[in-house]
Amino acid sequence: MKKLLFSLLAVSALGITAFTTLIELPIGADLPKADVKMKDISGKEISLKEAIKKNGLLVMFSCNTCPYVIKNQQRTVEISNYALKNDIGVILINSNEGQRNDDDSFKAMQNYAKEQGYKWFYTIDKNSELADAFGANRTPETFLFNKEGKLVYHGAIDDNPSDGNAVTRKHLKEAIDEALSGKNISVQTSRSVGCTIKRL
Repeated sequence: MKKLLFSLLAVSALGITAFTTLIELPIGADLPKADVKMKDISGKEISLKEAIKKNGLLVMFSCNTCPYVIKNQQRTVEISNYALKNDIGVILINSNEGQRNDDDSFKAMQNYAKEQGYKWFYTIDKNSELADAFGANRTPETFLFNKEGKLVYHGAIDDNPSDGNAVTRKHLKEAIDEALSGKNISVQTSRSVGCTIKRL
């Protein structure tokens, strides 16, 4: 009887853990964990506070192998270059701690970034600390902060993560343009579609 009771308690505990959801960073929130240092592919330590530029910061949770990251790779490069061109900092964050010794190792990140021509930060999120603070669950998943460091957009790059040829609205680009012009962001959130972040 005691063994059965302990088994039920263990299953219940696992169930609670399995269904624990992260708190999603709300629109208007300040940049979280801004001082936490992360290892960039350059080998240097970088924080969000150091990555932000005059007109804000684009944070994207990403990785090397997710099929949706690959489908969105050209769009990732395009929007990241667009952000930098408009004096918005760009930092991609790899929070897949569960694959750190495999496809999302530091060396694999360096190789992937080189292949894709990254001109921005690509960092390791140790123990998924930043992903937890942001409430991020997917790759790719984007967060745009304005020049005041306030979150103005959270979600997908555009309205068709599965098919770049079928895109009808570029959510992130529109949000960047509206933020730069001082307008209210017309679409503040959208659904991120991708692979789950592989936490430990």
